[in-house]
Amino acid sequence: MNDSNIIDIEERATAQHNNVGVRSVDYRAGETRGDVSSQWFNRPDDQKFTDLSSLSDMVKARYDASSSHVVATSEIEVIASPDSPDGLAVHHAEFSENGQLQPTHWSFGQMCQRVKAPPAYLRTLPAVMAGMNLQYGLSEVRSERLGFYEANGELRATTGADYGRVYDYEVVEAVRKIAGNGVGDTNWKVPGVMNWRDGTYNPDAPITRDSTTLFASDRDIFLFLVDDRNPIEIGKLPSGEPDLMFRGFYVWNSEVGSASLGIATMYLRGVCQNRCLWGVEGYSQIKIRHSKNAPDRFITQARPTLDQFTSNNQRAVIDGVTAARNARVADDNDGALEFLQSAKGGKFPKGKAGQIINRIMDEEGVKPRSIWDMVQGITAVARDEGHQDQRVQMERIAGRLLDKVA
Repeated sequence: MNDSNIIDIEERATAQHNNVGVRSVDYRAGETRGDVSSQWFNRPDDQKFTDLSSLSDMVKARYDASSSHVVATSEIEVIASPDSPDGLAVHHAEFSENGQLQPTHWSFGQMCQRVKAPPAYLRTLPAVMAGMNLQYGLSEVRSERLGFYEANGELRATTGADYGRVYDYEVVEAVRKIAGNGVGDTNWKVPGVMNWRDGTYNPDAPITRDSTTLFASDRDIFLFLVDDRNPIEIGKLPSGEPDLMFRGFYVWNSEVGSASLGIATMYLRGVCQNRCLWGVEGYSQIKIRHSKNAPDRFITQARPTLDQFTSNNQRAVIDGVTAARNARVADDNDGALEFLQSAKGGKFPKGKAGQIINRIMDEEGVKPRSIWDMVQGITAVARDEGHQDQRVQMERIAGRLLDKVA
């Protein structure tokens, strides 16, 4: 690649396409991810929100009504209660509602796990018998103190005494400082929709419960937002139109212990109606377990990661693409085949390496010479893999190749 080509790539990549509307997308490039689609598909309507304000109001009201207690297991009394989902109540003098809380389905299961009792079996017993078994388990549990988290008369979580709770509302507020209401009042918004009939992406599609990516339940939150009105050009499509990518991130948390706290960042080309992510590049994530240091790690690690990603000037992806295009690893097709079969290129069998080379030439219209070419070919072939483990392994190899030149 000569100097003029490198300069041309950098100029195209640096160009800002503010408020770019409907455009063609190369959904075959990069990685396809179903993380957001899985959330969207499995959530009932009452867990879907069309803006961050209404979601925030719900989790903040829940926080305001909540309180935590760390108490000795010997002081807990389990009694029968017809008002509880599992027919039981938990009593302690420090609890609100006259000291009596109704366990949720989730917290009942947590309590059973703490005392090594099978929750599915206890739910088949009469409430009195189930309570007796649970009471006995609490008297025998090795840990003498447990954490109980309540709100509005419900026992929402039963955890270890050192559980490091990061509240859902804290995570939502951190996102709102960046994304406002999540509907386009800042750059960050619920994504648009890809049209399969003509291969285009519309960032301005209406936000409804059928298309939202803002979710909250009684046990967790999951938020996915993108900056799809301000993509950057990293190359050209076979049609000659710009190959455009935009930033996206998702955040998840569970203050009751059903999931870790996590942040994932990426660049992508489109999101379909089923909320699958297409053309993903540069995926990265961090997870924080709810240990006793979790609140501090949220402040010192998670929030700065999110702030840095959302406030950068897109230089990272531009530099990464330029470096990958400039990282020449082969002078001809035989050299490309040799690279893909080597440890540096992923140790692909000869047949698979040949498929990758053919895909590069067919879909990208170039001869495979750079790391960027190899990554595009690997991810394209990975999409055809029938076994998920093989597909994920190939996508990881592609990610490692990019990381080495980024």
